[in-house]
Amino acid sequence: MSIEDRYTWKHRHLLDVTHLDKDDVTHLLDLAASFQEINRRPVRKVPTLKGKTVVLFFAENSTRTRTSFDIAGKRLSADTYSLSVAGSSINKGETLKDTSLTLHAMGPDVIVIRHPSSGAAAYIADLLPCAVVNAGDGWHAHPTQALLDCFSLREAWENRFAGRTLLILGDISHSRVARSNVHLLHMLGVKVRLCSPRTLLPAGVESWPVEVFSDLGRAVADVDAVMCLRLQLERQQAGLLPDLTEYSKRFCLGTKHLDKARPKAVVLHPGPLNRGLEIADDVADSKASLVLDQVAAGVAIRMAVLYLLAVSPPPSFVRGKELVL
Repeated sequence: MSIEDRYTWKHRHLLDVTHLDKDDVTHLLDLAASFQEINRRPVRKVPTLKGKTVVLFFAENSTRTRTSFDIAGKRLSADTYSLSVAGSSINKGETLKDTSLTLHAMGPDVIVIRHPSSGAAAYIADLLPCAVVNAGDGWHAHPTQALLDCFSLREAWENRFAGRTLLILGDISHSRVARSNVHLLHMLGVKVRLCSPRTLLPAGVESWPVEVFSDLGRAVADVDAVMCLRLQLERQQAGLLPDLTEYSKRFCLGTKHLDKARPKAVVLHPGPLNRGLEIADDVADSKASLVLDQVAAGVAIRMAVLYLLAVSPPPSFVRGKELVL
């Protein structure tokens, strides 16, 4: 077997999808597919990470990401421990540095962090010797969300990204999910469109590898998928959206819009859904919706990420072969 037939994971952390190349993404998605098979077994647990410790440090609220990382760790037989701001010394004025050093003194193999400040995950990755996973930092990045979205699309699109067109709809400016997905999907050969009120487009969007629309009817025409985003009112400045009713009329995805997409077009949403504001009930609950598929994919992707970062030395794979567990 030649060295070209093997692939080795070379990353100590997962901070941003911009640090990954196409080979990394392909192997991570393949590995997640193997773990997805485990998640469909009657007994959904393997001893792969027995003896490893994963700390979940969430300084922002989360349901899907935090729970799926917890389940992912437990299904790999790792010990998982959760820390939130409400139950930590951060409320007493402790700095991120001191909290991180305290956590590391307890000997974790991986720290998964969600934080409202962009760059927080990179900061503690530079500070600590253990592996760090970015579970969302400010407006900056959410790599595992983008990876699970790509996993869901790969299954829906029968493993063909090139030539596909995807529309990201909604609050682009405040969305780390949008930023990570634009980079990852573009790298995989997907044509990406954005549709949003001008006040919710980020500065510098003209340099992104995307096509920008302000009219949803035009934006959705002939796309293969629509990714709706949560309207992040808690991050917005006053006046960006003076009228939510008007926003809903112009940018809430309904069946009349989806009818303009290509046959078998699918719909995604990272959650939580604001029904009637970002996505209509009949779309969210339709056969086109991959929302619950995304949740299931989240467990498999996060199992793959924890496995790759917790195993030392980094694992290698034979190209084209499935992982046997």
